Amino acid sequence: MPKQKTNSGAKKRFTFTGTGKIKRHHAYHSHILTKKTKKQKRNLVHQAIVDPSNLKQVKDLLRLR
Repeated sequence: MPKQKTNSGAKKRFTFTGTGKIKRHHAYHSHILTKKTKKQKRNLVHQAIVDPSNLKQVKDLLRLR
């Protein structure tokens, strides 16, 4: 049986921390930035950890289970 492929969109969007947690980027920071405040745009720059409620879905896309 052939190997299963990792979802190519997911491998571009997620990275791992040193302890094995999965990092993600915030949404809403790519366009229509003129109506957003400086504070909102600044806070969207930072990366976040994937929420436990979405962890199973992300691991399935990355074929980690």
